[in-house]
Amino acid sequence: MTDGTPREAPEAPEARARGKYAPVRLPESEILRRGLDTFAELGYAATTMRELARRLGVSHNFIHERYGSKDDFWRAVVDFGLQDGQPALDRLLTDCHDAEERLRAAIIYLYRLAANDSAMNRLLTDESTRDSSRLDYLHQQFIKPFWDSIEPTVSSLMAAGRIPRVPAHILYFAVTGPALALAQDPIADRLSPGDRPTAQHDRTAMADALSAVVLHGLLPPHA
Repeated sequence: MTDGTPREAPEAPEARARGKYAPVRLPESEILRRGLDTFAELGYAATTMRELARRLGVSHNFIHERYGSKDDFWRAVVDFGLQDGQPALDRLLTDCHDAEERLRAAIIYLYRLAANDSAMNRLLTDESTRDSSRLDYLHQQFIKPFWDSIEPTVSSLMAAGRIPRVPAHILYFAVTGPALALAQDPIADRLSPGDRPTAQHDRTAMADALSAVVLHGLLPPHA
């Protein structure tokens, strides 16, 4: 999940032009963003090197020459997609004054992140259902750092009786499950049909409405 700042590619990839591949410079960020969109839409197994080449507008051997393999390219895509998420959360949490404020801030931030980068959210959702080396990588690069950053907060709130004492994975599901659901625009359109597709709604407003519901249940107002 990135700030969208373009990064220049070290060399010129190739793009399709009138049925042929003609050299053209693309920012590295555009290559990786297109890769992220493709993996998110199709899933890792269904994303072939040929399809990646077509969607990136590059020659069939470009990814192999630049990144080494489909798996290496997937990891580069994930690094690109997640590069700013945890540092920004860490900065946010340092400004909070107590455990409840930290948990509220973390959940609101996570949901806004998920709502506004649906491709990374879909990729995380899909890979979280599969026991694979890719999930190991996501756990190492994103899931564990996120959980480690809020675990002391969660533990203190459990000790104070403010949130239920449950196993870590149950609380993880309670916190992250709704965030992953923000990638499910097609079912949202069916549940709440309107003039515009859900994808065109104010994504931050959607995230804030969902976090308000979750936080009301997880941290109900003091009696």
